[in-house]
Amino acid sequence: MEAEVRLKITHCVRAVTQSRDTEDVFDALRTLSGYLDDRCSDRGEFCRIFYTPLLQALVKGLNSDWFHKMPGSQRTELWGSFFLLGPPDQALLTLLDAITSSDPSAGLEHLVSMLEQFLSTGRTEVLLWSRCEGGAVTDSLQVREVLLGRLVGLPPLTANKLKTDTPLAFLPQQYFSLLANDILSVLEKTCKALRGGQDCSLGFVGQLLGKACAQGHTALVFRTLAPRLSANTLSDALWRRVSVKLLENVPDRWMEAVITGLVQAVNDPDTLSRILGNVVLKNQKAQLVITHKLLLLQYHHKDCVLRTLLGYLAQDDERRPLLCQVLRALCQAWSNSSAVKHTTVEQQVYVSKALLLCLTLMTPQEIEHQQEVLRQCMLNGMQCHLDSSVVRVRRIGMVVGEHISQHMDTPTARLSFQYEHDEETRALLHITQPVETKPDSAHSPEPEMEVKTSSPPPSTESSAVASQPAAQLDSDLDSDDELTPYDMSADEVKQTCAPPRYVRDCLEGLLTSEDPDRVCACLQAAEGLLRRHISTTKEVSVEFTKVLLHMEDKYSTANFLFHRQRAMVALAVTDPIPVSEYLTTEFHSLNYNLRQRLDMLEVIAVAVQELSQPVTNRNESTSLVTVVSPDQPGNDLKHWRQVVEERIKSKTRRFGKGPTQPPPKATPNRYAPVAGYFFFPLLRNYDRPQATFDLLGSDHLVLGQLLSTLGLLMHLAIHAPVATQMGKALLDFVWALRFHSDQSVRRGVLMCVCAVFLAMPSQSLLQELSDDLLDTRAWLADVAETDVDSDCRNLAVQCLILQERSVKKELHPDSQM
Repeated sequence: MEAEVRLKITHCVRAVTQSRDTEDVFDALRTLSGYLDDRCSDRGEFCRIFYTPLLQALVKGLNSDWFHKMPGSQRTELWGSFFLLGPPDQALLTLLDAITSSDPSAGLEHLVSMLEQFLSTGRTEVLLWSRCEGGAVTDSLQVREVLLGRLVGLPPLTANKLKTDTPLAFLPQQYFSLLANDILSVLEKTCKALRGGQDCSLGFVGQLLGKACAQGHTALVFRTLAPRLSANTLSDALWRRVSVKLLENVPDRWMEAVITGLVQAVNDPDTLSRILGNVVLKNQKAQLVITHKLLLLQYHHKDCVLRTLLGYLAQDDERRPLLCQVLRALCQAWSNSSAVKHTTVEQQVYVSKALLLCLTLMTPQEIEHQQEVLRQCMLNGMQCHLDSSVVRVRRIGMVVGEHISQHMDTPTARLSFQYEHDEETRALLHITQPVETKPDSAHSPEPEMEVKTSSPPPSTESSAVASQPAAQLDSDLDSDDELTPYDMSADEVKQTCAPPRYVRDCLEGLLTSEDPDRVCACLQAAEGLLRRHISTTKEVSVEFTKVLLHMEDKYSTANFLFHRQRAMVALAVTDPIPVSEYLTTEFHSLNYNLRQRLDMLEVIAVAVQELSQPVTNRNESTSLVTVVSPDQPGNDLKHWRQVVEERIKSKTRRFGKGPTQPPPKATPNRYAPVAGYFFFPLLRNYDRPQATFDLLGSDHLVLGQLLSTLGLLMHLAIHAPVATQMGKALLDFVWALRFHSDQSVRRGVLMCVCAVFLAMPSQSLLQELSDDLLDTRAWLADVAETDVDSDCRNLAVQCLILQERSVKKELHPDSQM
């Protein structure tokens, strides 16, 4: 550019900035607009040196007299055209800087309106294409980072300044949809340029896509981008090449967000294979995301994402070695005992689904090469899953173990388990079944063809007609089928043995009888006899409890466990001190299996719940039921009178009548005096492992049940005199177990802590446990944030709330009123 031209441009820019004559400013703007014409030979030099200072001068001129005197048509022609005809990157940066630094005014409204025109007229597409055209990058790294930040951060930058006055075009939902359409337009131009022999670079567009996804706008971008890419890459090889090149240009630090959004947005492995290509083989970060992070670390994705991801690895022969690598990683994670203990059940379900789907996609030859890996996975994984105290984890182990054993080379290694099917097991079994992928819209069959190929479910009439020949054959073979069978649904089994009427006879029958009918009659009558004959029950309570505890179901008695438990509960309620001493002592004794120890804890829990309830006069209610007989005269008269009175009361409205029912009568708590007999003996000898029982070792199932029982005993001891001593002892016991590896034990610990905060008086809580409250609060806060089990996190939050409530109640008693 010649010196005279530069001097002329400088004079015009100075006139726009400093001149007070309106005509001089208008003449200067008309002169400068000529340099933005594409036919002007000095356009490039003008845009490189003078364009940004001119835009800054125009922004400053919003408050000048010449701008307010400018008619509306000239504002668009002489002022706004400079932002829409020059380099879009400089215009965008100038507009955003001016908007973020301006105060609310009419000038700010003009800037916002100009930015809206900038977006609606496609200047963003021009900006992106200027970075792709020719394949050369002329700007510096700093300028590129600033421009990427402004493009992706336009919605928050404008919203922070405009707040509720933000235009709809600046909101993320519309802005990133517009940005995705601009990216698609640039990719289409790139395809045309490549067909014409022109070089292009997708580096800037790849960086823009990565930054937008990394800042949390993945769903908004791929909602527009993925369907168009899927349709364009279906029949055009050049579009596939451009799509793969776009993803290859995404920086590694943003690759995870892009890959995750793309996998969630596409519908099937074929589409992902067309869009992504073999990027997983060329980019180490993409390979890490696909083969490790999306399968082993993230577990919130749906089953369709797993099918798309693993199906993509199985689509191409070059990618199938990665599928075998994924299988080894999944087997190692599934059979890791530490992972089973310290990860959530939801994550274990997700890993199990990935493992089963991976096995389904592999060929027999590939599975044959992985026999040793599968064998170690089945042996170690089955052990750690079946040893878990969580029922869901054990079911996961059974389902996956059965499926792995089906792929073993030895037929004798196939496993078969009996378990109840729930939603998780059905989902695990469903993912092993092949799913027919939906054809693309361009090649989808006609709806009529789909109706013809789909077979309707058989109706009851057709099934009945189909079953007629079989019925005729049966009738020919056996003529007795024509006889209608008797209805025996209401028949009752006639007891051949009379039930006992005395407690000692019942005990003798259970102890010595070999007659199944007599044993069944004694067991069914035990609870009623023990509750009626209280004096006799107290004489034989311990002996009766011992017999029931060691009793086995040798004759397959109906409801054996229910009647046995109810009889033991009746003994514990009728004579609580001796029975509780016997049960709590035998709990830590030798020669008992885990089922018997769990039975002891269940009996204690049910008994203390009954003891804590108010006493009801069962004999009186029973007598009232038995005395009234329909044969007695006057009962019908009494009955209809009661009905009439109830109807009158229900339809009568009274004011100021007061309470319709008397206040509840106070009754003594039968559990409070004996709470210590149930509670404290369970805490002794817990740390002494025995030959058949290791409470702090492998028998964590019993430990979790023990903690739940102790928490219940503590909770029901509210207002009891011994509650303070029980709370101190319980906290000392559970403090050593707060970091236990089994989640059922940790859950029991938190239940105990909740029970302590509920049952102990707030005054005693501060006096006796003031030194431990801070440590307890810090531990509970850590559990609420980091524990893998959702129930443990919820219990920790409840404990924190209860602790804070107790402390506030004691320190600020007036605030509780």
